[in-house]
Amino acid sequence: MVRAGLFSKKIFMKKRIFSGIQPTGLIHIGNYLGAIRNWVELQNEYDSIFCIVDLHALTIPESARQMPENVFNLATTFLAAGLDPKRCILFVQSHIPEHTELTWLLNTVTPVAELERMTQFKEKAKQFRENINMGLFDYPVLMAADILLYQTDAVPVGEDQRQHVELARTIARKFNRQFGKIFTVPEALIYSSGARVMSLADPTKKMSKSVPQGYISMTDSPASIRQKVKKAVTDSGKEIEYSPKKPAIANLINIYAAFSGLAAAQIEKKYHRQGYAPFKKDLAELVIKGLKSFQAKKKALDKKPAYVKKILADGLKKARPLAQKTLKQTKQKMGLI
Repeated sequence: MVRAGLFSKKIFMKKRIFSGIQPTGLIHIGNYLGAIRNWVELQNEYDSIFCIVDLHALTIPESARQMPENVFNLATTFLAAGLDPKRCILFVQSHIPEHTELTWLLNTVTPVAELERMTQFKEKAKQFRENINMGLFDYPVLMAADILLYQTDAVPVGEDQRQHVELARTIARKFNRQFGKIFTVPEALIYSSGARVMSLADPTKKMSKSVPQGYISMTDSPASIRQKVKKAVTDSGKEIEYSPKKPAIANLINIYAAFSGLAAAQIEKKYHRQGYAPFKKDLAELVIKGLKSFQAKKKALDKKPAYVKKILADGLKKARPLAQKTLKQTKQKMGLI
């Protein structure tokens, strides 16, 4: 199912996408290469709705303390990275109460067994043993509500989020069968470009800001980037080889490829018999150069809070009528109005 483009004046049909990121502090290059850079490209092809999912962030201990600052930081990051409010809708999740109301309605058709098998819940329950809250358990239903509210055709996500999109599909189909067709059943749009970026400290784990030496922030200084790349773990031997047997070097090659546009084989050839030191030195400079324009734009946006807040307010005005329409139809089908 497709529908008329929201923003284009041309008479043709565009599919709609929806995606979001939590405002939980610094954004690292893994977030950028794995998601945001793809969004920048996709906004030219789809009716695009992107969200700062602050309600999801509340499931993480202590995240509320810096929420306003984190929301603003993520908004400026999106804009500096290339999201264009003329080509996409950008808003803050909690500003649209329909997200939480639809979540409750969807809870009534969501099997508990489906939530219990969610991989992310199991992982976070281990990480936050003393704060296994109901929000963490119900997180996937809120994500489904985020997606289904906007009659989303496709959800751009990494492979690790496919399970959540599958749950949204399951909920949509079950609701449509039980109450009558309301929701578009979304597809997972798995990123075709941009390798999964792993931790510089442990290449078996995703890059995360929880490990200071394991990530490169989008706003890190050149000196900090050079230090982190220099100290990044490596594998035994000295060859620059893209192989499952050398996960640490493979991860660094992925980052090099993402910032340079070169294929892994080209990078291997370029650094044949040169060892790790020259490769790491060049990689650091490549990342520094790749982030230079972004950092300059973000620095300028940080000084324009009124401008950034207006963009989010304009996005709210565009997004909420879509959410209200879907929620009204849902409540009608369920006999609530």
